[in-house]
Amino acid sequence: MLRSWVRNPIDTFVLERLESEGTTPSPEAARSTLIRRLYLDLIGLPPPPEALEAFLADHRPDAYERLVTHLLSSRHYGEKWARHWLDLARYADSDGYNDGPRPHAWRYRHWVIQALNRNLPFDQFTIQQMAGDLLPDATVEQRVATGFHRNTLTQRETGTDREEFRVKQIVDRANTVGAVWLGLTVGCAQCHDHKYDPITQKEYYRLYAFFNGDKEVNIEAPLPGEMGPYLQQSPEYQRRRRELLDQYPALALQPQWEARLLEVASTSEVDLIWTLAWRKVGWLFDGGQEILRLDPSQRTQKQKDQLSDYFVGAYNHVVDKGKYEELGLAKLKEELVKMRTEFPSLSEAQTLIPHSHPPTTHLHLRGDFRNPGIEVRPGTPAVLHPLLSQTAPTRLELAQWLVSKKNPLTARVTVNRMWQEFFGTGLVGTAGDFGVRGERPSHPKLLDWLATEFMSSGWNLKQMHRLIVESATYRQASKLRLDLQELDPANRLLARQTRLRLSAELIRDSALAASNLLYPVVGGKSILPPLPKGLADLGHRFQGWEKSQGKDRYRRGLYVLAKRTAPYPQLMVFDAPDAQESCTRRERSTTALQALNLLNDPVFFEAAQALAIRLLQEESGDVQKRLEYGFQVCLAREPNSTETDRLLRYYEQQREILRQEPASIAKVLPLELIDKTDPASAAAWVGVSSVLLNLEEFITRE
Repeated sequence: MLRSWVRNPIDTFVLERLESEGTTPSPEAARSTLIRRLYLDLIGLPPPPEALEAFLADHRPDAYERLVTHLLSSRHYGEKWARHWLDLARYADSDGYNDGPRPHAWRYRHWVIQALNRNLPFDQFTIQQMAGDLLPDATVEQRVATGFHRNTLTQRETGTDREEFRVKQIVDRANTVGAVWLGLTVGCAQCHDHKYDPITQKEYYRLYAFFNGDKEVNIEAPLPGEMGPYLQQSPEYQRRRRELLDQYPALALQPQWEARLLEVASTSEVDLIWTLAWRKVGWLFDGGQEILRLDPSQRTQKQKDQLSDYFVGAYNHVVDKGKYEELGLAKLKEELVKMRTEFPSLSEAQTLIPHSHPPTTHLHLRGDFRNPGIEVRPGTPAVLHPLLSQTAPTRLELAQWLVSKKNPLTARVTVNRMWQEFFGTGLVGTAGDFGVRGERPSHPKLLDWLATEFMSSGWNLKQMHRLIVESATYRQASKLRLDLQELDPANRLLARQTRLRLSAELIRDSALAASNLLYPVVGGKSILPPLPKGLADLGHRFQGWEKSQGKDRYRRGLYVLAKRTAPYPQLMVFDAPDAQESCTRRERSTTALQALNLLNDPVFFEAAQALAIRLLQEESGDVQKRLEYGFQVCLAREPNSTETDRLLRYYEQQREILRQEPASIAKVLPLELIDKTDPASAAAWVGVSSVLLNLEEFITRE
């Protein structure tokens, strides 16, 4: 009888293990549970009531498979799965350290979303991020993909040792490649041979060498629809810019300023202020020092503009502040910024390219970059399959080596992370460590088969996701079973599904979706949602946090500005990673602060208000009917009698309290939002809505 439970090969492997342990799988979950599970797992949003109703009424034998196809083709699929990849890519919108902004970082995130939506094969997904700039006739988008490497922490403070932090960036790139594609803790070999895995220190620096000869550059990477308006209005912008600059005679000082910087750069005589200004040219915009060395006649218009803007903004670094004001450069800086905002601009992206004069790479004795050892050339660990080119391999050959079919490790690591997202824990529990100290796989044969299937499918991510979610293993109920509590308390045998607390971003997304506040536009720049009251006064990290206006403030959590030293509080409370390094698995904690956040955070209170209005507008029945509709919207199911009775009593209590305190009604629900409804009754629904959004079931995927 159990053989009829099998829906695809995944189930065969799982059933074999269950039978060997003398147990059986759980029954299939209810259809309402399945649709909510699929929506949250594949696109990261709860099912709308109309989708729930349609699925429950669809009795065709392939109704479930049709739903999977629909969700895999959704534009929100890329958003859901981009979040997991951005954890691995240690994505952030700021530098770390002194935490300056990265205004162009979002362009890489945009690329990831679009690549996942169009189901770019994972081998190409890898190659373009590792070495898109080295592909023949590389497109702008392929070069944008190398933004993966630009997600390192960056120290831009003047006075710092630039070489020290450049080395830290390269170390991070080597470590990240090891964790993301190989599932190995290669960074343990930075100072000495790896204590456990067969990776020598020399092999570590051979991997490091692939990135040591690279240079960071920003490129123009326009989105569709940007280039036309930009080209059309560019002549007018340049005309107005020249007119503005002509009004300030202080610009005549720029040649002298440039000459002084070049003089400081070419002498050993220390003039601290000018030396720091010279260093800062190299930090503030790509190629600044190289542009300064060019003859003015050889500079492009963009380079001229960049250098003039830097002169205007930085001249006060080397002159008296009062003199800077007297010259009018402070006012000119404001005028230039204002003018740029009035004209169309092109999106830019952070990328990587080979340096024209790359340095040689040496092993760092005891990991100290100031103490170089033997020279090493790019290469890979000998314990894995050999690199095709042994003479002068590049990042492109490293990328091709990573996704070679002779290297099943990358496929195993990748499918294991997929499994982790669908079941809470990978077949190998240590997703970032497949080495000697990592866990043994719970189902070795299944892991091997999935890896082989992944490569045979053409590295098709969506096909693998379909394979997993269409299995009987995935469709099981998650109800706790007493017979498994001693045998398998961690559910490693997969005799049931796992209840998973939603990720930080999905909790926010679910609240916005349930309340009809969600602005579902895909891609684009980061947003600044409202902060909890008083937070900006606690320190300088949140100063200047000008919250987004209009619909933008209701975009998905994926787009919330990721500031390394000051993470958005709601995301931090619900265990979002700090983006200091690659995160291969998020933790799931349970704290009292989470409940307080859901109850009091301005985003969730506003969501409760909007959900109350939705229930009043979309369900014209009595209070019980509205309660039932609220359960469908938030939990994709009907309430039971106990839940209905308790919430009815709560609603009556809230309404009575508000009637006795009419001044509180407008604080709970602004009167202008109430249409032909008793104000106290309408405001009472805000309390009920808040309860629904605070339920453990609401923030959990069954």
